[in-house]
Amino acid sequence: MSEQQSSQLLPGLFEGIAEEQRINVLHLGPVMPETVEFFSDYRCKLYINDLFTELPLVFQPGDEQTVAQRVARLLDFPEGVRFDLCLFWDLFNYLDEDGVRAVMDSLRSRLAPGARAHAFSVHNTRATRRDGRYGLVSEGQICVRPRAPALPCYSPHPQARLKEWLDGFDVKRSVLLAESRLELLLQARS
Repeated sequence: MSEQQSSQLLPGLFEGIAEEQRINVLHLGPVMPETVEFFSDYRCKLYINDLFTELPLVFQPGDEQTVAQRVARLLDFPEGVRFDLCLFWDLFNYLDEDGVRAVMDSLRSRLAPGARAHAFSVHNTRATRRDGRYGLVSEGQICVRPRAPALPCYSPHPQARLKEWLDGFDVKRSVLLAESRLELLLQARS
């Protein structure tokens, strides 16, 4: 069962993208058919990497690789690929500081000038947990399907701390949603 929600920030994600422009889109999470259908109207290459299947992305004694090394391996894209749009969805709610910083370190050199990203966070870390899979329906609509079973490592971060860890991106806009959730529009630093 899918629920649709309007987004005030998604239109800003696509702002300035010309119809004939070729773009690279990074989708970090399970891709839903609505997203694939939505991007079929664009001249784009959609790179899908479901980091949620790799959770928990934390270092355990006995691990052969650090979190940064694991994430770098998981986000290894062909040479020269630069992303214009990134869809993080609610991934940052499941990563600790090392995980968020590792994702940023792996992507920073892969961001096209002016790249934008979309993410969900929380305004209050005690907000009701909401496990969902997300998809794009239109430039202003998202569909959300419940995710079962619940994912491990849910540990949302205060907005100020998350902003600090998103090195490479600035929060261009944020909107407070129901249940103390935040929707974020991010822009790559020049």
